[in-house]
Amino acid sequence: MRLDLFDRHSRLDSPVHRLPAAVKLVIAVALVLTTVLLPVSQLIGFAVVAAVLLVVAALSRIPPVFLAKRLLLLEPLALGVAMLAVFQPGGWHVFAAVMVRTNLCLLTMILLSNTTPFADLLRVLQRARVPSVMVTTLALMYRYLFVLADEVGRMSRARASRTFLAKRRTAWWSQAGIVSQLFIRSTERAERIYAAMCARGWQ
Repeated sequence: MRLDLFDRHSRLDSPVHRLPAAVKLVIAVALVLTTVLLPVSQLIGFAVVAAVLLVVAALSRIPPVFLAKRLLLLEPLALGVAMLAVFQPGGWHVFAAVMVRTNLCLLTMILLSNTTPFADLLRVLQRARVPSVMVTTLALMYRYLFVLADEVGRMSRARASRTFLAKRRTAWWSQAGIVSQLFIRSTERAERIYAAMCARGWQ
């Protein structure tokens, strides 16, 4: 199991990493709310938010290539949300605004998750009196992301060892099969885990 799969740089030694988790969470939420609530015409406001994020990224000493890869990995989500606005009157302006806002919010969350261990964020949520069900759900989700990532690796290696064709169409078909099997296995695993927890008195 790769313990640094999702928060690889969260334990670096930098001025940003040394800040209390509560302070970083409040700043991240404030930046997200500012980005969402800014009018489209306030380009200077978006530029200020982007400049703040770039300064934080530089101070955090996280490799820029890593941040760019994570942002590109989430880019289909931003495009999917923004494309819904294209079919409206003046849709391209709305599209550009949604893309800017979404990317700034995603970069904020990427910086937060890679400068703060997830366990520290959960402790902050507990102290903030967030409902325990939500905190427990987040903790379980984070824990089993690693299990699912290991499962994907095992399935990919097993499929590669049995596949002798390197055609692109075959590769896409193979990946689709892996995704469908992973969905079924993760659902079955979730049912087993829930039954085991209930059997041990969890509520």
